Amino acid sequence: MQVVAVDIGGTHARFAIAEVSDGRVVALGEPVTLKTAEHASLQTAWEAYRAQQGGTLPTCAALSVASPITGDVIRLTNNPWVIRPSLIPERLGADVYTIVNDFAAVGHAVAQLPDDDFEHLCGPDVPLPAEGVTTVCGPGTGLGVAQVLRYDSGYRVLPTEGGHMDYAALDGIEDAILRRLRKTYTRVSAERIASGPGIVAIYETLAELEGRAVRHMDDKVIWTEALEGTDSLALAALDRFCLALGAIAGDLALAHGAGGVVIAGGLGLRIKDKLLRSGFDQRFVAKGRFQQLMAKIPVKLITHPQPGLFGAAAAFAQEHTR
Repeated sequence: MQVVAVDIGGTHARFAIAEVSDGRVVALGEPVTLKTAEHASLQTAWEAYRAQQGGTLPTCAALSVASPITGDVIRLTNNPWVIRPSLIPERLGADVYTIVNDFAAVGHAVAQLPDDDFEHLCGPDVPLPAEGVTTVCGPGTGLGVAQVLRYDSGYRVLPTEGGHMDYAALDGIEDAILRRLRKTYTRVSAERIASGPGIVAIYETLAELEGRAVRHMDDKVIWTEALEGTDSLALAALDRFCLALGAIAGDLALAHGAGGVVIAGGLGLRIKDKLLRSGFDQRFVAKGRFQQLMAKIPVKLITHPQPGLFGAAAAFAQEHTR
């Protein structure tokens, strides 16, 4: 069965044609990426993709959406589009559809992808557990979080909004970052630090601590300078970002009772080399009396180039083709 897989984030909407059968993804076609800011709605983006595909699309849709999936009005967290699931057959011409949270989609990808689509980050270099909970988290426009529960007869994906839990500072520098953010936000969530835009507050705090004039820059500029190594302060901000992500991933694993952790998200692959050398692993295990337990958890990076699209198709396959 062919299905249109769509992965809708804060910045981009990605489309691809997937082949699904017997509860699994058989193949995923070449993705097409559209900027959400250039389209008024999902319907107009769908029409643009349909035109690129010669004017026709399959009548099945698998949607991954960067938002909680509640009720019949879905407002995306970092995107002005509004999606009404009951109107999908009318607006998109998709008679059969599945719609899941974006990190639930990544969870489905984690459950179905082979071991060679993951790279070891820290902990024991063993496969993800065949039973029990795997925590999935990752930074992009926001901080996505989900759980994958594996058992003998299959798996379940549990979407969460764990990225919005309170952020816990662990040293004086992080105290300063928290104080800076509290001037804007009464409550500072983990997503305010461990997401693409979060590096701005880190960078500006470090500049202030060094007595430098604070340059107010777009997060994309800071990421570019950090990854290219052209600004030592941006590089320091990136190191601090990785420390925070390690601590947050460890907190989530503790809360979920996880036997494995997967780092995903739009930034995961971009910062892979930095994560391996940043102290991410020390922060992940630094949980006081539970340090020995944390050291036994394998932590992987998902390396599949389109886990959101693959996962949306996998969610559809699990619901409609088993």
